[in-house]
Amino acid sequence: MLIRSLPSIEGHLSENEVTSLSRRQIMALGAATFLGGSFLSETAHAKTVTGALTFAKASADFTNKEALTPLNMIKNYTNFYEFGTDKTDPAKYAEALTTRPWTVAVGGLCDKPRTFDIETLMKNALQERIYRLRCVEGWSMNIPWVGFSLSTLIRAAAPTSKAKYVAFESINRPGEMRGQRSKVLQWPYREGLRLDEALNPLAFLAVGLYGNLLPNSEGAPIRLLVPWKYGFKSIKSIAKITFTEKQPPTAWNSYAPSEYGFYSNVNPTVDHPRWSQARERRINELSKRPTLMFNGYGSQVAAMYRNMDLKVFF
Repeated sequence: MLIRSLPSIEGHLSENEVTSLSRRQIMALGAATFLGGSFLSETAHAKTVTGALTFAKASADFTNKEALTPLNMIKNYTNFYEFGTDKTDPAKYAEALTTRPWTVAVGGLCDKPRTFDIETLMKNALQERIYRLRCVEGWSMNIPWVGFSLSTLIRAAAPTSKAKYVAFESINRPGEMRGQRSKVLQWPYREGLRLDEALNPLAFLAVGLYGNLLPNSEGAPIRLLVPWKYGFKSIKSIAKITFTEKQPPTAWNSYAPSEYGFYSNVNPTVDHPRWSQARERRINELSKRPTLMFNGYGSQVAAMYRNMDLKVFF
């Protein structure tokens, strides 16, 4: 896989160093990630309005030259347990989810908590066709996502010096999400990142794919993409983002902590207790291929874990 490398930035910190992130560094990291670009809508170069975010195009290019996964395969083979445990369930049942109106509440340990309307986020988001591989339990896809860097939202919220983690929570609507009527997981679905992980330019909030709005089956209207981690870390249909001092509970880690670690970095050297993770299968291929460390994004993210035992912090 061809990956364009990022220049070294302050955001590549170890677990020990993340506790010393200052607010000045956080603001600088957010600013350094974006250098300008053109808007999807006709609001190019418009000033930020109250409650709105103005996004600029990421300076880094994370595209690769591998074949893209066909859209029909993306929509019909996905994990979204809110609609059922079968990979075809989201395509069958996700249209029941109402995605307008929709808000994302941002709060916790930050100076500027606020609630963003999805239309505001959509209006100011840039189109970033970032081709990424999503690896989940031995299968992967290559998808052109549309959205903006998570660091922009973090910078707008101004987390305090006590903030060490970012917690994410999905919508909780069992009336529309039939899978939430079961006890297969604790609802609503929760995920989390260390703050330096969330500030990495590869951490991405997607509002579309293939140039169109996100299908409901893929986490409409807004979802997280963390392409160097296994797919369940990329929480769908986000309704709440909270800055915390302690590591937040997450859905799969709470369900089976011995099988699903908090970090869940793609790592071919650490097997799942019930299967090997050394090889993966591209969804439209018959044969398997070697799994790449950090899903091939090591040059962008490996420095964040340089002082960690990845078999302990799996």
